[in-house]
Amino acid sequence: MANPILRQKVENGTFFAAPGLQDMISATIAKDVGFDVVYGTGYWLTASAYGLPDAGIATYSQMVDRMATLVRTCGGAAVIADADTGYGGLLNVHHTVRGYEAAGVSAVQIEDQEFPKKCGHTPYKRCLPTQDMIRKIEVALAARTDPDLLIIARSDARAGEGFEAMLRRCEAYAAAGADLIFPEALLTQEEMRQACASIPKPCIANMADGGVTPILPAQTLQEIGYACAIYPAMCGLAAAAAVRHALTRFKTTGTSVMPDVPLHDFQHFCRLIGFEEVWAFEERWAS
Repeated sequence: MANPILRQKVENGTFFAAPGLQDMISATIAKDVGFDVVYGTGYWLTASAYGLPDAGIATYSQMVDRMATLVRTCGGAAVIADADTGYGGLLNVHHTVRGYEAAGVSAVQIEDQEFPKKCGHTPYKRCLPTQDMIRKIEVALAARTDPDLLIIARSDARAGEGFEAMLRRCEAYAAAGADLIFPEALLTQEEMRQACASIPKPCIANMADGGVTPILPAQTLQEIGYACAIYPAMCGLAAAAAVRHALTRFKTTGTSVMPDVPLHDFQHFCRLIGFEEVWAFEERWAS
């Protein structure tokens, strides 16, 4: 079941910022920190699980399994789930929405790229005709059975067709019934402000560190007019930087004990990951 908190926030106009989670360690920590909405990022869940780029290589079956595991690990947080293009045509979109819904996500994000897709902040993206994406939205809406599940329509047309053409697409996707609109890879704050003013549905901001869109704090995004924001790359890039620093220093020093390499407390992490339940089980049942 979808967590109703996501629909409630959107409908009540309660702005929120959701971190992107690249693996189940980050999901466990996000739960401990106290996030009630998180983002299941296709780019980073693919990279962490398979070491592959976000280029339409990971399959529906691989990703729905990752999303189901993310929902379980987050322990009650609402998960916004990246579903790429719906992994194919209209029948694939139907199957994707049903499968993601069964996995327990609270929103399914579908984009208007051709299949196979590309990361929204990389080149060589190609978009479907607008009417084809509208049909995907209609199929997604018809496929859901949980009224709390949100359908997010993303447009990647800014790079190939220009800002005004992307706006017309987003307006059409809103008219088709999408719950949230995701104008991807905008280049300036003015474009962001104009998109929020022009699109007649709540909009989601993508704060992809290293991408083409200016990174802004949550308060500024709220003032611009966004309903919410995702920060999909922050945790993945932070983890990669920390691991690179640790491994580089380890190669030089030959030890894991270094004052400039912070390590998470092991005993605390054991508790986070659920070892206390294992120990309690052993105390009760071990011979």
